[in-house]
Amino acid sequence: MELVARIWEFVVRPVDRFLFGITMAIVAVGLVTLFSAADQSAARVGNQLASLAVALVAMWVVANVPPPALARTAVPLYVLGLVLLLAVAMFGVVVNGSRRWLSLGVTRIQPSELMKVALPLMLAWYFQKFEGRIGWKDFVVAAVLIAVPAILVKRQPDLGTASLLMASGFFVLYLAGLSWRIIVGLAAGAGALAPVFWGLLHDYQRRRILTFIDPTQDPLGAGYHITQASIAIGSGGVVGKGWLNGTQTHLDFLPERHTDFIFAVYGEEFGLIGNVVLILLYLMLIVRGMMIAANASTLFGRLMAGSVTLMLFTYAFVNMGMVSGVLPVVGVPLPFVSYGGTAMLSLFIGIGILMSVQAHRKLVHS
Repeated sequence: MELVARIWEFVVRPVDRFLFGITMAIVAVGLVTLFSAADQSAARVGNQLASLAVALVAMWVVANVPPPALARTAVPLYVLGLVLLLAVAMFGVVVNGSRRWLSLGVTRIQPSELMKVALPLMLAWYFQKFEGRIGWKDFVVAAVLIAVPAILVKRQPDLGTASLLMASGFFVLYLAGLSWRIIVGLAAGAGALAPVFWGLLHDYQRRRILTFIDPTQDPLGAGYHITQASIAIGSGGVVGKGWLNGTQTHLDFLPERHTDFIFAVYGEEFGLIGNVVLILLYLMLIVRGMMIAANASTLFGRLMAGSVTLMLFTYAFVNMGMVSGVLPVVGVPLPFVSYGGTAMLSLFIGIGILMSVQAHRKLVHS
């Protein structure tokens, strides 16, 4: 019994139980919704469970690694991410007109998901290296570190993920002390360059933005996704139509319903009450993550925990806003809910980083 107790203590020691419980509650919502969205496909749910098992192992391993050791992996992981993104550009698998995946024979991986972890890790390592003497040159270097993978991802083309990469990098810059004056100046500069950015967008990306402004101009084409998602969420009412009873879902009106638009499936079947419950779960996850960031012992820990937490918030906010018609459609999955093995792995690695920062904060003090 003592041996079993020691093994159990070894397993659960690095796990933040509140954070883990909230995350698994969201995952449970995702699995229930996925079963309906995938037309009750046990195979697809089984694949998601297999991905979840791998992701949980990765989370536990990362949670056991002290933050200083995580910092030492920053440069190799960032370089690996860039190499994989270049490999995608040269040898990637094309799906629906986008070259975003690498085939490994038995499975496919999406290297941009790895970069979602590697980029903030690299930036946090860089700023800790110059802690106490961070100057404007360091922010310029950090901007280059952000721009390189973002450009590679944008060329796939994947504007949504590229934007989220830039957002995750910006979070680290902000947490590292980037002045509000510079932030406002950059925002003003981006606004002034909007016509230039517009010219760099692909035709389908421009249509998505125009459709966001007025979905009714092409209801059967570019506006179809937003229109059907809005109908699904609205038809759910207060209490929803009930699990497996969503008409927009099961009559095949709702596109991409097991990935980017799975929130519309959930909203139709569980209604406003279900949406509020899911939003509260995300809020508890974000609050716990920010508490871990605030209590971190080192600059690296604060930057990593804060950027991971804000990244999770951004993913959830952008996906729900996109599906609800509040934001343009950019192809962002709903964290821990949307179907996808690589995304699940990267998200749980992020949770593992939060657990590592929390579990090892006292060790760093000593």
